[in-house]
Amino acid sequence: MTRFAMLMCGVTLLVSTWGCARQTVTDTSEADERAVRESEIEMSKALAAKDLEQLMSFFADDASGIYPNTPIITGKDALRQSWKTTLAIPGFSMSLQPVKVEVARSGDLAYVHGTWTRTMNDATGRPAADKGNYVVVYKKQLDGRWRIVADIGNSDLPLPSAPAR
Repeated sequence: MTRFAMLMCGVTLLVSTWGCARQTVTDTSEADERAVRESEIEMSKALAAKDLEQLMSFFADDASGIYPNTPIITGKDALRQSWKTTLAIPGFSMSLQPVKVEVARSGDLAYVHGTWTRTMNDATGRPAADKGNYVVVYKKQLDGRWRIVADIGNSDLPLPSAPAR
């Protein structure tokens, strides 16, 4: 075999190996996107059931919650206390609707953005509805499970008007 033929065989082998490796990354990415989307659906079910421990199972130990009208909440224990208080609000119900899920090429980070709807009783005891948007950042843990490291939400309701002067 000539040197040229050997070189061409080597190049062909290299290119075909690269293509196979690239396909594997894509397959993993699709499986990870599916896992993160399913996590969002299961989290919405935990919220509907007001299941605090199931809800907390989606968060990493060092996760942070960045919610309206409150300082950043960091750590699973602080998040547990915040969600315990929230779930106990009379008339509370909430659901999540993930819109987009994207996993980083590195395969260790993902984000979701979506919408949420919530109802809870106001100060007079009447149901008050709210809706908004959220972004959640997931990190793949050492055990291969995706867990939330940052949970950010905001309301679509307009800010109250400034009092007349």
